[in-house]
This record gives sequence, structure tokens and C-alpha cells, in this order.
Amino acid sequence: MSEQFKPNATVAAIIHHQGKFLIVEEIDDGNVVYNQPAGHIEADENIINALKREVKEETGLAVDPECLSGIYYHYRAELNLYYLRFCFVCELDNWAETSPSDADIIQAVWLTEQELKAKGKQIRSPLVLECIDDYLAGKRYPLSILHSNI
Repeated sequence: MSEQFKPNATVAAIIHHQGKFLIVEEIDDGNVVYNQPAGHIEADENIINALKREVKEETGLAVDPECLSGIYYHYRAELNLYYLRFCFVCELDNWAETSPSDADIIQAVWLTEQELKAKGKQIRSPLVLECIDDYLAGKRYPLSILHSNI
């Protein structure tokens, strides 16, 4: 019997306020890239708590997701890796000061969709823009579709 296939399960946040998205500038393989606050789900952690932890580590913000904007299955051929990403929407009522604690994060910045697209190849994954496009298209799914015994 072959080894069981396991995609990388990740969470990501769309943090939005007045037309801008909170994006993290980070180091990936020695390069500066732009990404949503995102990361891997850890053992014994439910999906929503994973999102809250990742956002806190990468931005310093405590968020409560309102809904999902989508669930994405993505293959990165150059790494031969598969990702299953849960993307959450977190609307903010006010501008927030950020203070990342993750050593790989340079800073968290507020960007419009156009400013982010201008980063071109520095965008870490095509999923970043796909998630934002889905958000802007009004795609929303209730958190109640998620079930966990953790």
C-alpha cells in the first residue's frame, strides 16, 4: 500500500478596510514577497483558531473572521506541493496598528488591489489575487459550514 497523500492545509485572511487590504511583506527563500496573512494549520488546532494565530503572529492583530470567501485547492508545480487553503474575511471598522512577531515578516502594509497587482512576480502565490478577486466579487460563505471536533 502506498503512503497516504496529504495536502498542506493552510488558512489565509482577507483583512479589509476602506478599499485597502492588509498584506504582509515577507521573506520566502531569500526573496521579498507579498502575501495575505496566512500559514499552516497545526496539529490539534481547529481551522478558525489557526487563522487567528497566524494573523496575530504576522500582523499583531486579534481578529474574528466573519465568513469564508472560498476554499482553494492549488498545486505549485515548481515545488511539487499541493495546498488546501481556507480563506476568511475579516472586516475592520478602523485602521489598525500592526506589530508582526513572526521573524519572516518584514512588515504589514495596507494596499489597494491595484497596488498589490503592481507587485507582479513578488506576489507569493496566484491564490493571493484569486482570494481577493473572489472577495471583491462578493463571494461569502458562512462559518457554520465548518465543523470540527477540536
